[in-house]
Amino acid sequence: MAKEKLSIVKIGGNIIEDEQSLNDFLKLFVNLKGKKILIHGGGKRATSIASKLGIASKMVNGRRITDAETLEVITMVYGGLVNKNIVAKLQALQIDAIGLTGADINSITSEKRPIKDVDFGFVGDVKKVAHHSIDRLIHANFTPVFCAITHDGKGQLLNTNADTITSQVAIGMSALYETSIYYCFELNGVLKNINDKNSVIKHIDSNLYKELLEQGIIADGMLPKLENCFDALKNGVKTINMGNTSMLTQENNNFTRITL
Repeated sequence: MAKEKLSIVKIGGNIIEDEQSLNDFLKLFVNLKGKKILIHGGGKRATSIASKLGIASKMVNGRRITDAETLEVITMVYGGLVNKNIVAKLQALQIDAIGLTGADINSITSEKRPIKDVDFGFVGDVKKVAHHSIDRLIHANFTPVFCAITHDGKGQLLNTNADTITSQVAIGMSALYETSIYYCFELNGVLKNINDKNSVIKHIDSNLYKELLEQGIIADGMLPKLENCFDALKNGVKTINMGNTSMLTQENNNFTRITL
């Protein structure tokens, strides 16, 4: 018997920061057919509010160092301001959304990242997704909206990369559903030429991925994103889509689809 489909959609900071972009995206999300989960970050807003509070944001290789003070700001911004704003907007669009961190219903457990070259502080690497608990919400006709916070099961909240949460939730839910991921960001997809916004590579499988790596076309920030994607595909996720929010419509096919 074929599994029911579940879409897991992740939005980045540029959409969250722009009120009109966020409103437009949420209308597309609401119209996406079938069961769905929304996952969001909020790093730009957290940096801005930390700055207003006189807390400097420390970054190493594009990744945030999360000390105790920063964790407080992230919890307020991701779990409070950004999450509840999105949930309220979804309710206005007649979607019964429920905002969550990984601590809620023990849904996403992580462990604190071990110190190697850099001490990232209170940053978590996902270890377990409670897919049956999340599914209970879905079966009660709630749409889960996860922010980028998990917990260690011992009372400690942890800042966790939203792309990683997306792939790990999709892997966990693939035990019950045919899962597809939509990574929404400002580009049209994975580009052959970073200076040409229309040079979208429409389909990447593992063979083409190797070629693109060798040619240096996939590099920098796109590298961890695609590593994450292939890890998810090898662990049960059906398809992954990357592009701007219009890929959620039936009309747009100008985005990147990633399969094994």
